[in-house]
Amino acid sequence: MGKKLTQGMIEQYREKGYVSPVDVFSAAQAADYLAQLESFEASQGRQLTKGFNFKPHLLFPWVAEIARHPAVLDAVEDLIGPDILLFHLSVWPKNPHDPAYINWHQDATYFGLDPSTQVTAWVALSDASVEAGCMEVVPGSQKLGQLHHGQNHTDNILLSKGQTVDVPFDRSHTEFMPVSAGQMSLHDTFLIHASGPNNTDRRRVGLGFSYIPASSRCVSKTRLTASLVRGRDYGNFDLEPAPMVANGEAERAFHEDAVRRFRSANDELAATY
Repeated sequence: MGKKLTQGMIEQYREKGYVSPVDVFSAAQAADYLAQLESFEASQGRQLTKGFNFKPHLLFPWVAEIARHPAVLDAVEDLIGPDILLFHLSVWPKNPHDPAYINWHQDATYFGLDPSTQVTAWVALSDASVEAGCMEVVPGSQKLGQLHHGQNHTDNILLSKGQTVDVPFDRSHTEFMPVSAGQMSLHDTFLIHASGPNNTDRRRVGLGFSYIPASSRCVSKTRLTASLVRGRDYGNFDLEPAPMVANGEAERAFHEDAVRRFRSANDELAATY
């Protein structure tokens, strides 16, 4: 029995590469977080989507709060141990009846982590049903290790580089991971997954937190930033400060530098793939 996950959930994660759903906070709390996100979007006149969706935990205390939520970190600790860094974070919104989707990929692609251990906690701020375009996975595919990806640059693909598995794999049996507002799913860095468009009348919004053991390092030439969220640091990243105020001047400056470094490392690693 783990801190948050049952032994059965931990065994499912090891065997299938994912576990879902896991309760984090109430639907009312999720609605409050979503309202804060959408209030900022309205103030900026644009949505937190492709090209504008990286590392919001450096800008907003409420996102940093979720990143450090005991229910999230206890579950992550059950899978990767007590010393935890938040390596990356992306916002994943899908508007009602929008054709945007995410194609088949593995999160590890272009991360360049050594070791490759990484778990994604996908926290729902609104309901993510099958109809709304929740994640679809190939259970057990994490055992294949890193597969080759190509890049598919089309407007409707939400991934920054259109990362797409371009070698054959068996998807004759897939499973969906629907989650309600306030719940999360957890999946392995090598799990092959995708998600379809939102065919409902409501916006679907989730936050994808990428957690790694604090002992990990990135092999890129660019030194990256990361947030120590539990345990001790090993000095392999420049540590990110939690934001003191929402979208403050100092917060924006650090966020801009951190995102620039992440994109630079991503480009560097993609060029070698």
